[in-house]
Amino acid sequence: MKIAFVGKGGSGKTTLSSLFIRHLAAAGLPVVAVDADINQHLGPALGLDEDDAAALPAMGAHLPEIKEYLRGANPRIASADTMIKTTPPGRGSRLLRVSEDNPVYAACATTVHLDGGPVRLMVTGPFNESDLGVACYHSKVGAVELCLNHLVDGRGEYVVVDMTAGSDSFASGMFTRFDMTFLVAEPTRKGVAVYRQYKEYARDFDVALRVVGNKVQGPDDLAFLRDEVGEDLFATVGHSDWVRAMEKGRPPRFDLLEEPNRETLRRLQEAVDASYEHRDWARYTRQMVHFHLKNAASWGNERTGADLAAQVDPEFVLTESATAAPA
Repeated sequence: MKIAFVGKGGSGKTTLSSLFIRHLAAAGLPVVAVDADINQHLGPALGLDEDDAAALPAMGAHLPEIKEYLRGANPRIASADTMIKTTPPGRGSRLLRVSEDNPVYAACATTVHLDGGPVRLMVTGPFNESDLGVACYHSKVGAVELCLNHLVDGRGEYVVVDMTAGSDSFASGMFTRFDMTFLVAEPTRKGVAVYRQYKEYARDFDVALRVVGNKVQGPDDLAFLRDEVGEDLFATVGHSDWVRAMEKGRPPRFDLLEEPNRETLRRLQEAVDASYEHRDWARYTRQMVHFHLKNAASWGNERTGADLAAQVDPEFVLTESATAAPA
């Protein structure tokens, strides 16, 4: 199951995504965690010190290797150089699975040991000084989108992505790659403004959206969110001494997280697990192709010098039973 955490900068989406990852790990479930935010804070939120977090391998730095591996023996892709972030898989492509070992994980994933079990952590890499004035951050998250396009995940497997803040998530088709999107909203006008914007953009793409109210301190905050968000308000998180200790780099055992917040995490998992019954792999594949054709026409064909529409395999639908090319 693929889960995105989105929201306004400072809303607490990284904190909430890290708590959800810890919750899944504590249950012994397989998890791939991805930091796709321009501000790379998921590693420290999962307990890494700043030096170790800064040394994590960046997916963007390994993009040529990722492309070469995923291309496999797909006859519609002449070379990895013609692959772009939206290139869909087809017959002959290599696919990724959550619990396997593969060259992409070997190059880009770091094992983080949490209470209950390990998770794989991957990061896009920070927007650094060399990128200023010459690069767009969305070129870095292209590696994430490409991997999600080639990912086959099943019931009881989880990929949790901490997305970039605000409406920047809509700069690519990646917002359609998830079974569930949790929008973290503070009880403020700015917090709910991002919710309205996200819901409007996502309306035509059947994005499963739930709002998690964060920093909810009392009845007035709860009433405000209910008035502004309505039925999309799914759960709330209040003050947490556990989170405060985690933010100081001294997290207690995870089973000491306050029971109301643990119950919120259980509810999030129940919503994610229930969404499995509504999976539509054909629609998922169509949306993948839709955004690929848009990117091909707007910039991809010119940049690569190839007709990228020809990469689409009309006979291929990504499903849990899809087979990958040999490694």
